[in-house]
Parts: sequence; C-alpha cells; structure tokens
Amino acid sequence: MGEMADPIQFKDEGNKHFQAGEVDKAIECYTKAIKLCTDKKVLAVVYRNRSAYTCILLCSPTAIDVDAADVKALFRRCQALEKLGKLDMAFKDVQRCSTIEPKNKTFLETLRRLGAEIQAKLKTTFSTDSRVQNMFDILLDEEMDKDKKEMAANNLVVLAREEAGAERIFQNNGVPLLLDLLETGKVEMVLAAIRTFAGMCTGHKARVRGREDREVHYSIMAVDNEDIALATCDLFQCINDSLTGGDRRFYGKEEALVLDASKDLKSILMALLEMVASKKVSGHGRDQALNLLTRNVPRKDKKDPDHSKSLFTIDHGLKKILKVCGQIPDLPDQLPMTENTQLIASVLLDKLWDDLRCDPERDNYREVCDEYIKNIHAINALSGLLQGPFEVGNQLVGRQGIMEMMVALCGSEREVDQMVAVEALIHSSTKMSRASFIITNGVSLLKDIYKKTKNDKIKIRALVGLCKLGSAGGDDYSMRQFAEGSTEKLAKQCRKWLCNSAMDTRTRKWAIEGLAYLTQDADVKDDFVEDDPAMKAMFDLAKSKDKTILYAVACTLVNCTNSYEKKDIMPELVQLAKFSKQHVPEQHPKDKKDFIQKRVKRMLKGGVISALTVMVKADNVLLTDQTKEMLARVFLALADDPKDRGTICAHGGGKALIPLALEGSAIGKVRAAHALAKIAAVSNPEIAFPGERIYEVVRPLVSLLHPERDGVQNYEALLSLTNLAGLNDKLRVKILKEKALPEIEQYMFEDHDHIRQAATECMCNLVTCKEVQDRYLEDGNDRLKLLVLMCVEDNEKLQRAAAGGLAMLTAAQKKLCTKMTLVTLQWMEILQRLILHDQPQIQHRGLVIVYNMLNSDDNELAKKLMESEILEILTVIGKAMDNPKRQIVIDVARTCLVKAMDLGLIKPFTTP
Repeated sequence: MGEMADPIQFKDEGNKHFQAGEVDKAIECYTKAIKLCTDKKVLAVVYRNRSAYTCILLCSPTAIDVDAADVKALFRRCQALEKLGKLDMAFKDVQRCSTIEPKNKTFLETLRRLGAEIQAKLKTTFSTDSRVQNMFDILLDEEMDKDKKEMAANNLVVLAREEAGAERIFQNNGVPLLLDLLETGKVEMVLAAIRTFAGMCTGHKARVRGREDREVHYSIMAVDNEDIALATCDLFQCINDSLTGGDRRFYGKEEALVLDASKDLKSILMALLEMVASKKVSGHGRDQALNLLTRNVPRKDKKDPDHSKSLFTIDHGLKKILKVCGQIPDLPDQLPMTENTQLIASVLLDKLWDDLRCDPERDNYREVCDEYIKNIHAINALSGLLQGPFEVGNQLVGRQGIMEMMVALCGSEREVDQMVAVEALIHSSTKMSRASFIITNGVSLLKDIYKKTKNDKIKIRALVGLCKLGSAGGDDYSMRQFAEGSTEKLAKQCRKWLCNSAMDTRTRKWAIEGLAYLTQDADVKDDFVEDDPAMKAMFDLAKSKDKTILYAVACTLVNCTNSYEKKDIMPELVQLAKFSKQHVPEQHPKDKKDFIQKRVKRMLKGGVISALTVMVKADNVLLTDQTKEMLARVFLALADDPKDRGTICAHGGGKALIPLALEGSAIGKVRAAHALAKIAAVSNPEIAFPGERIYEVVRPLVSLLHPERDGVQNYEALLSLTNLAGLNDKLRVKILKEKALPEIEQYMFEDHDHIRQAATECMCNLVTCKEVQDRYLEDGNDRLKLLVLMCVEDNEKLQRAAAGGLAMLTAAQKKLCTKMTLVTLQWMEILQRLILHDQPQIQHRGLVIVYNMLNSDDNELAKKLMESEILEILTVIGKAMDNPKRQIVIDVARTCLVKAMDLGLIKPFTTP
C-alpha cells in the first residue's frame, strides 16, 4: 500500500477493506486518497465512501458541500445517524433524498419507517412510565449536578398529581427513593419529596394504609422550617381525607381490608397529640400539629352523632394543649413556639368545647382544666381558656382566690409574674362583673405598674388592661368608667406605640388590642381615623405574618364603622325605663350617621380595602368564623354608599368577599352576601368579579332571596341577579341551577313595589332560557296572566319590565301568543294601552308583542288584531315622519303593517 501514489488505487483498496469489514484500514485508505486527489468528482466519491460508518458525521458534510445533490452521501449520513439514534436528523436527510429522487422506493420506505419510529419514540418519551423512570434515573445518578436533581424532584411532584404518575411512582419502588430524598436534609429536595408523597396519597386509601414511613413524616414536620412544616401538614391532611372518605375507588375483594382505617386514624391522632407538648418539636411543627387537630377532630356537621374524636382528644390531650397555653416564653426551658402557637391552641380548646353534647362531658372538660390551674403556668393557661372556650375560663376565674391571686401577681417583683398576671386580667375582665372587681381592686395597681416599669412589654400590657377597663361600658355614653378625657389619653399612647416601628411586632400588637377596646368610644374612633400614620401602621401589621393580630384589627374596624349588632329600641320602652328609673343606654353624638360616613371615607382613603383583602386570604385557623363575620360586617359598612363601591372593586374587595360569603358563621355569610349584592347591583360584574369568580357570586346572592332575609337584602339581591342575568346564557343557567326561579316568581307577587319591580326585571332577563319558557307554557298557573296585568300598572319601570318579558316570551314561543289571549279578557285593551304609551321604550315593547302575534302562525289571532283599533293605531304611527327619538317605534309599526300585508289581511295604500 505504501507503493501506491494514485488516489484511485487508494479508493479501490479502501472499498475492498470496507467490504471485508476492516473499517479502520478502509478509513486510512480513503484519508490518503483525499490527500492526493485533485479531481472534484473523484474527491466527492472518496468522501462519500469514507462516511460509511461513525466518521460519516464528520466527513459527509464535506462530501455534501462538494456536491449538494449527492444523494448517496445524504443517504449514508442518514443511515449513520439512524444507527447513532439521531432519528430526527436522519429523517431530514432522507427527506432531502426523496425530494431529489421522489420515485426511489428505498428513500420512500426509509422516510415512512423513520417517521413511524419518531412518533413511537415521542409517545414513549412523553408517556407517564417513561417520565417517571427518567426522573428516577436522574435522582439516582450520583454524578448528576444539583440543579438537574432539584428539577427532577419537582417534576416528580407534578407527575404525582396525576393518577397514572402517582401509581407508577408507587409501583416503581419510589417510596424508598423519596425517603432517601428526605434524608438529604436539603430544603428543596425535602419539600419535593413531601409534596410527591401528598400527590400519591390524595384520594387513594390503599396507598395510605399502614405506611411504615409515617414516623419519618412526623419527624420531618417537627423540624424548624415553616415551609417544610406546612408541606407536611398538607400531606397529613391528604392522608386524613383519603382515610375518612376522600377515596371513591372500588377495591373488590380487598374492600373490607382497605376500608378499615380506624387504626391508622387513631395512630395519627395519637402522634399529633404527642407532638403538641413535645420539646423536640419546633414552633412551626407545633402550629401545624394544632392546625391539623383543629381541622379534623371536631365535627364539621353538628348533626353527626359521632364526636368520639373530640372525647378521645380531651381524655388524652387536653392537658397537653393547656400546657402549650401555659407556656411563658420569657422563662427558661419552655416549649419552642411561634407568635401564633398559643392562640391556635386557644382556638382548638374552643372547638373541642363546642363539640361536646351533654353536661357530663362538659363537667369532665372543666374538671381537667380545674386540676391544671395551680401555678403561674396555670394562670397563663387560664388566659388561653379565656381566649378559647370563654365559658370554661370565666367559671374558673370565678373560683375563690383566683382573681385575688391575679391581683397579687401584678404586685410581684418578678417581671414575668407581672406580665402573665396582667394578660390574665385583660382576658378575664370581659364580663362587666369582673371588670367592676378589677376597677375596684386593680386599676391603681395597673397604673402603678404602667408608671414604674421600664419593661415596654409589661408597660403596654398594663396600658391595654387600663384600656379594656376603661371601655367596660361599651358604646353606652353614660357608662364611662374613667374620668372625661382619660380614654383619649390611653388611645393616644396606644397610637404612639403602634407607630413605633422600632418595637417588635408582638409588642405593637398589644397597642391594637388596646385600640380594639377603646374604639368603642366615639371620640377615640374619630381621633384614630384622623391619625393617618396610626391607621397605616395598623393596616401594615394586618398584612404581616403574625396572624394573632387579625381579631384585634377586625374589632377595631368594626368599632370604627359602627357595624356591630345594634338592637332597635322602641321609644315607648325608653320612656317606660326612664319612668321606672332604669338605666337607658345613651348614644354618643359622634355615633350618628354623618360621623360614621366621614370615618368610612377616611378609612377607604387610608387603604382599608387592601388590608382586608390580605386578612381574608390568611390560610390559618386563626381566621375564625367570628373574625370572618366581623370582616364581613366591615365590608358591608364600607359598601353602604354606592359611590364607594367602585373603590372597593378596584382594590380587590369584590373577590375578597366571595370566600366570606361561602364559609363562616350564618350571620357572617349573610353580611358578606349582602355586601356582594350591593356591589353587583351597581357595578359591572365582569370587572368586579373577573374570570370564573363571577359564577361563584351567584350562590351567595340567591341565599339572600330566602324569606327569612329582610326586604333590603331581598331587593338588592334581585337587582344584582338582574345585572348578572343580563350578561350571558351561562350565568342565567347558573342562576336557575341554584334554584332561584321559584323565589323570584314569589317576589313578583310581593306587595312592596320596589321588590316586585326588581323581581320582574330579573325574570325579564331570565325568559330567554328554555326552562323558564317551559314554565310559562305550563297550564294551571297564573304566571303569564301576572305579566300581562303588570303591563297596566302605574309603575312605569314595572310596566317596562313586564312588557319586555312578554315581548321576548312571545318571540321565543309562538304558542304563548295564543295563550296570552286566554288568560284575561282585557288583553286587547292592555295591548292598545302599551302601543299608545307616551314612553317610547314601553311603546316599542308593545309593538313587538303585536308583531309576534302577527307572526305566530295563528291566522285567527292575526285577523282579530287587524279588525280592531290596533290597525288604526299602527297606521298612524307608521305614517309619522321619521324622528330619531322615536324611530325604533315607527320602524316596528311599519314592520307590523308589512307583515299584515304579507298575510293578506290589509291592502297597500294606493293613490287614485
């Protein structure tokens, strides 16, 4: 070979080696031929031959560059790319080959085969099994970089939310791998593993039952990381939901085994109760354990006779919950807690108390609490009970020596004793009798603590104690506890602390607690809303992570808007009370309507809506039903003036009201629904409730049509439903699905003119629905007769709505044209009055009804119309000169005459 100098010889020798399978020698010959060759055609052939195997990826481009139409080079590269698995690139090459030689069967067959292989590969690549396996491969590869592993872990979360993906992870031995991810200790990996477990456990009891890895999850929730604790809480919620009925699958022979979840539920409950009082659990973990107990232990429906979980929790965990309430953060060796922990525990205590069904159960609850109240920790636990089941706490406060012990602790030299005692006094002075005792025995002591202590935490608590005692008379102007001007001074100091951003949030929170009591005084309310920095500081704190502040902020806002429950007092009873020398509550001059309206305007300008929207979004058990009710009351007060409703919508108030109207106390849901009705009645619903939220508004509005609601609520609900029904068919169908139609029909018979008008207008917008039309076609009712008779009512708005409804009904259902003549003998007279009406809108509706009758295929009816005075009226209107203000009326009259001519009932006018 060394004697050859001819490139042709090197090429031929290379071919022989290639055919013999000696690839390396063939490539060596082709390379030497390339170096010696000067003929372009021969050079292209040599390059093509050298590209027969893996090196084709480097050499074929050169061959193709020399001769772009060299199909052999293209096809060789296609074959090599296919062997290397580069199917998409191979497909492009053979596609070019088939373009050059479209009749070449080899190219066409290869093109078809590669296309099918690519489709199969894509299907495999994007199949659930393949995606799960890819994620596992990445996570198990020790050499894979960190970012790719985190991305793979997050992709598993997405896959676990699909049933096919969750099952594949479970079957592919994914649980041990996820446990390995938990052991890495890396936050992103741990979160991804927990969320993947949650996806696998959602709605699938068989995957949840008897899991041995649950202990690992308990330890993970105990770590000091808020995100991890919250994610683990969500996991346990998924597990609980699946075990208690969230799984609707059929398991066949294994049904009995799978459905018996009592052992698992009991073990979870016991583990959560152990976490409540364990020092190994972080504050965030403890919060989530308490949250889970609050959500899942008390009955959601009081009609459910089974409250065994509450009884079990009281027997095995009440003392542990009281222990949490009794912790004093400033003392050593306390349980780790967040700023929310003790209040969450109080909420749980309250829920457990409410879930009890009989006196023996309540007596047992009190006895457990009574045994615990024996030391300083017990006094702090008493504060927790007073914030939770107040009845229990109040009864314990009434025990001999408890109030005296609180007052004595206030005089202690230890600051911790003072702080605990002052807090207990604040919470226990809710009842007027307790407040009177403390005013008599403890006010001077609180004042002394306030003046002498240098500890701001104690000083502000003493101030709040004084605030609460000063407001013990509520909004009764004649029942002031302190001297004139004292409450204003206390409020001024609270506002000063509230605006001090250098102080910690927990301490500033107490300033809002003070204002929550003092703002029952109208002078304090006015001063507060005029103080822009103080109001802004409160709104900013309401948006913070500390959710223990929600209730105090809500109380303050309720007081400032006077949206608390007020009983109407009959003047006769007031006179009788005065005559019998009984106390009569007096209203503060600044609690009159004009002052309230001014305060509302100031609050709206100060940004109260943005604060409320953030408070409503709080996903926390601290947003109790009572707090939701107060927020709903505030929204209702703010929406009182129609001019302010646009501002509420612009800041997201409409969206924030929807969850308040759907969840919470019965009163709170009604107040929120009423606020929604006020907004929807005068605003564009598509702007106030964008997207799919608009459909969520319907149910709360329909609830206001209930006969137990007052007339104002009925009226504004009807107005808002009218507004919604005018938008699109989907909303009209939604209104009908919520069973609003019978209620709306009922209000059409109402004596009150405004309610009757609103109901008729709403029905007018609903008659385009087939279901409504069918109801009017039914025999044996007066629906159609009522609409016809309403057309001659004195109320022009009612006339317009009724005539509009008739016009649309007779256009949609021709049978109703005939039925209309049967429901009342005065139908012709009513029709004449409509088409002679001086209001163009009503006249237009009457003329449309006439046209519908002419077009109803009932020749006798059409003939009767044309033989009456209606023909003369139509002629007069039709002959009128064109007039922009009445043109629509003239045009419809002319259309009626043309229709009558088409039917042969009249002849066209001709001039002799």
